[in-house]
Amino acid sequence: MPHFFSHPRQLSGLRPALFAVLVVLGLAPPVEAQNEALMRLLQVLRDRGSISAQEYDEIRKVAESPQSPATTNQPVGALEQRVAAQEKTVAAIKAQTEGNPPPIVGQALAGKWYERIGLRGYTQFRISDVVSQDEGPALEVPSDRSVNDNESFIIRRGRFVFSGDISDRLSLYAQSDFNASTGAADFSLQMRDLYADVWLDKAKFFRVRAGQSKVPFGWVNMQSSQNRAPLERPDAINSAAEGERDIGAALMWTPAGPRQLFRDITSRGLKGTGDYGVVAVGLYGGQGPNRSDQNGQPHVVGRVAYPFKLSTGQFLELGVQAYHGRFVSPTQAFSVSGASITPTQDAEGALDQRVGFTAVWYPQPIGIETEWTIGRGPELSADGTRIESDSLLGGYVQLNYRTQRGSGMWFPFARWNYFDGGRKFARNAPRSIVNEVDLGLEFARWAEVELTGMFTHTFKRTRTGSFPYASSLDANRVGVQLQWNY
Repeated sequence: MPHFFSHPRQLSGLRPALFAVLVVLGLAPPVEAQNEALMRLLQVLRDRGSISAQEYDEIRKVAESPQSPATTNQPVGALEQRVAAQEKTVAAIKAQTEGNPPPIVGQALAGKWYERIGLRGYTQFRISDVVSQDEGPALEVPSDRSVNDNESFIIRRGRFVFSGDISDRLSLYAQSDFNASTGAADFSLQMRDLYADVWLDKAKFFRVRAGQSKVPFGWVNMQSSQNRAPLERPDAINSAAEGERDIGAALMWTPAGPRQLFRDITSRGLKGTGDYGVVAVGLYGGQGPNRSDQNGQPHVVGRVAYPFKLSTGQFLELGVQAYHGRFVSPTQAFSVSGASITPTQDAEGALDQRVGFTAVWYPQPIGIETEWTIGRGPELSADGTRIESDSLLGGYVQLNYRTQRGSGMWFPFARWNYFDGGRKFARNAPRSIVNEVDLGLEFARWAEVELTGMFTHTFKRTRTGSFPYASSLDANRVGVQLQWNY
């Protein structure tokens, strides 16, 4: 076979022109006419830039070769068969080697720690606007600073995750936020997660998680904001652990069956939480992420969550969780009738305990999720002089619909969000009443880009950021978020 056909890359680029030439040759009766037509066509293709000068020379050499179709009158069909055989061989070799580094590269990288580490993340770009409000002070949403007359565009989250298995016994996870709030007007890089999983058995059923990580209370708190459809978490569940994280240690147990179900739920894009243990028990500081303990008494927490796969293929998850501790709320002086008051509280804080219930019917295509919590927590007294433990309750119900069409993934949702109790993380722990309905739509044309629009009607929401802690009534707001994943 001529040298020209031994280079698949050249053959791929030349084949259309060569076949055009050979077709002409097959139509021309005498060999001399074929050669003359070939030379003329080659010149035209070269002059028009369809083939390069080098390609012109290569084809000409083939045409003038004693074994070329022009001199042997070999049928074009036979040549096509030879070309197809060459392409088949090249395709087989490519399938075996594509994406696989040469053996020497694999040997050089074997055992290197950075080969077991991954980097990923997401960013949320958002704008919100309060379009109307009937009564009360300007609407305030503690977890969403874009709901503010003085704000325009914001970056709500800018997360980078550094994680991987260092060995069969140790896994690391570190997440930073490039737009975290420090409580002032400025925003900075902040630690969100920094923990290690120490695997206690070879099957990896048992692990100890130590460091700053999510407090195992509430399904929606375990769900990443990257996966959640509504712009923010519901107040009743999130008020148990604002920021969702704390410093502590937990023992987690997940057998093989549920672990695979957690993975299946996540891999199918059903907005699951991932594996936070079928059973998780632990201790944590109680004061929230990036804050030191204030009383030397850690909170105790326990959670049981079990996924099911029904005979129809439907996924269902049920759970229960509880915690107990004492919480020291931050305080601040405020003025009443000209007198300055700073609430007092027990040095060890107020009793802080809850129990919560979870039920999630994953969207296949219709879904429903609901969580409710009751308990007692820090709350400012009616006269504003003390922070004491008082009752609380609340939860949410959310309806979802997930459909995958040619245009992308569509995820409409509706949620009722309710809470009545002290907001312990706010200064002076004022009583907060939240009663809202959200209607929204998430759309993902591509997996790496998501667009969400949400309308919220607020029947009532207490403004907990400043005294006199009045409520905003009958407010309507809209929010739009662009999220990119990487």
